[in-house]
Amino acid sequence: MRTVLGEVRSWHRPLLLMVLVMTALAGVAGVGLLVDDRTVLNESVWLKPLKFAMSFAAYGAALAWLLSRLQKAKRFGWLLGTAFAVTGLIDVGFIAVQAARGTFSHFNNNTDKFNAIGQQIFSIGVLGLFTASLVIAIMLLFQRIGDKPLTRAIRVGVGLAFAGMAVALYLSGADAHPQQVTDAQGRPVELMGSHGVGVEAGGPGLPIVRWSTEGGDLRVPHFFGMHALHALLALVLLLTVLAARIIWLRPERVRHQLLGVAAFAYTGLMTVTTFQAVRGHSAIRFDAPTLALAAGFVVLSVAALVLVVRKARLTAPIAPPARHSTLVS
Repeated sequence: MRTVLGEVRSWHRPLLLMVLVMTALAGVAGVGLLVDDRTVLNESVWLKPLKFAMSFAAYGAALAWLLSRLQKAKRFGWLLGTAFAVTGLIDVGFIAVQAARGTFSHFNNNTDKFNAIGQQIFSIGVLGLFTASLVIAIMLLFQRIGDKPLTRAIRVGVGLAFAGMAVALYLSGADAHPQQVTDAQGRPVELMGSHGVGVEAGGPGLPIVRWSTEGGDLRVPHFFGMHALHALLALVLLLTVLAARIIWLRPERVRHQLLGVAAFAYTGLMTVTTFQAVRGHSAIRFDAPTLALAAGFVVLSVAALVLVVRKARLTAPIAPPARHSTLVS
């Protein structure tokens, strides 16, 4: 426990502070879901701050650890992390305040003073988060952090997170025609832009995440992009644990190749969900072009996996014979 606490103390502290605040906000939003019956577009006003708080807490923790492992330009990395933390707190804070006010944080085109100023700060913040992610991704291309599997997971994960941020920037113009709605107080609100493609905001959606079941929804690839780093790091940990029992997994080369296969498959997942969304298709509905694209990624991923595993098993070192004890009476 002392070792773990000592490791955490070396992480990026402003980001850790952001994680603590986001965790607390998630708790507040969770209570809000239970006790506050106000809704906007058929979902609780507290659902959006809950999702954003949880997402930023998870991504912020990973980024705090990651920046502590930089070998070069550590001060610049610290500044980028601090900028990300401050911007994240401001942006998610604005989402929470708008939820408490019973109105919209995203795409709200109303001209009241608070909203107008908040939207300007919010849009600048999204651009700041995007830029920080881009620069961190570029920095990681030229640094090796840990062994090869871990380095590959980090590079691909942050790169896909940057792609997820790019989808977020596209969201504002995804369906950029004005839509007249009402907030939780019954006040008229003009929405300009949407996460939906070919579908009006507020329609039927999947439980909890509320991804549209009737049209395209760019939140799907955005979500997978933002959490690619967590998925790939979890795979690194799993392979490391399994390597203690499976002899052909012990060479670093094999785990590095398996991470490559997983990275390709995950990129395929993002590609397919983006392809669906921009064409106005729900994430749960597959037409022939989508199925063909998905099948291509699946076939290539499985073929690569089989080749890597087969070669690893053929070239695995021979395990030493088990020792048998002899009882002497």
